Amino acid sequence: MKLRNDFLYIGDGSDNTVKTFDAETGRFLGSFVPSGDHGLNGPRGLIFDHEGNLLVTNQNVGQPQNGDVLKYNGQTGAFLGELVKSNAPGAPFAPRGIVLSKQNVLFVADMGDFAFDTSIEVPGEVRMYNGFTGAFIGNLDHSGFSPFHPRGLVFGPDGLLYVSAFDFLDPNKGWVLRFDTKTNKLLDVFISNDDIKDLHRPEGLVFGPDGNLYVTSFRANVNDTDKILVVNRHTRKLLDKIDLDAVAQPRAFAQAILFGPNGKLFVPITGNGPDTGSVRRYNIHHHKTFDVFVPPASAGGPLGMPWYLTFGNTDPATLDYEGDREESSDHHQHHPPHESSDESSS
Repeated sequence: MKLRNDFLYIGDGSDNTVKTFDAETGRFLGSFVPSGDHGLNGPRGLIFDHEGNLLVTNQNVGQPQNGDVLKYNGQTGAFLGELVKSNAPGAPFAPRGIVLSKQNVLFVADMGDFAFDTSIEVPGEVRMYNGFTGAFIGNLDHSGFSPFHPRGLVFGPDGLLYVSAFDFLDPNKGWVLRFDTKTNKLLDVFISNDDIKDLHRPEGLVFGPDGNLYVTSFRANVNDTDKILVVNRHTRKLLDKIDLDAVAQPRAFAQAILFGPNGKLFVPITGNGPDTGSVRRYNIHHHKTFDVFVPPASAGGPLGMPWYLTFGNTDPATLDYEGDREESSDHHQHHPPHESSDESSS
């Protein structure tokens, strides 16, 4: 059954807000989470939990403390507290993507860091927390794979957790790994830039209605393009790519992507060009054409540096639109209140 009155929520790194849009028309509805609310400084992953509350991974960009996970009321945007506290055991250093399993385990991709001036590496981890209490459960076991710096994650149709990762020291490398969350161990390398040469520092990854994996990839050099790769889940072969910009033109890259109403692919654009701040809505079945769902900042649009996104009706584990959600949360039926890239190499 098609649900009405859904909303699109996007974290904006330019003013540290979560902004809201009508999911069908793209009409801007204001800042659902106000600028810097309760320490929001670098909003990244966004999902709604099983009780209908909005969870936001907060990277605390440029701050001395670790990142955390903030919780907001899914209907009003009111702050409900730090679900994962920045000073708690197992707090993520640099949290990015986030998913929540049906068993209410919260998985957070902690990218870690690399200090080039001291050559000190902060290891990355996929961290697990109790979705109700925020208590740290442990890290997924990625032994045998290094360096490990995860950015995005999603549960696939096979029930495995797919994780995008890159290498600070060689940013043209990239991997998508698969983990078995029954054993909490690394299963295999699903794809790498050895197999698919265009896979550079991937971040956002989602499975489309066609069953294929869509993953963001950033340009290797000035003679390359920023793009979205389309990979067959069974053969692991590259099927197609969606170029987001053109060689020798201003960049237009996407950190995260998501499928939404009517099977369209929603792509928030960041970069250094006139399309920055826009949200494109791609029809993947008709020659990858798109319409501009949210206008760019240069045309008066409200987004300055859009990152991760979610709809009210996005499944928090698979990121499918109108997925198999067991609860009957109705947060998407309420109007949110109105309010009058740390990624240097992306």
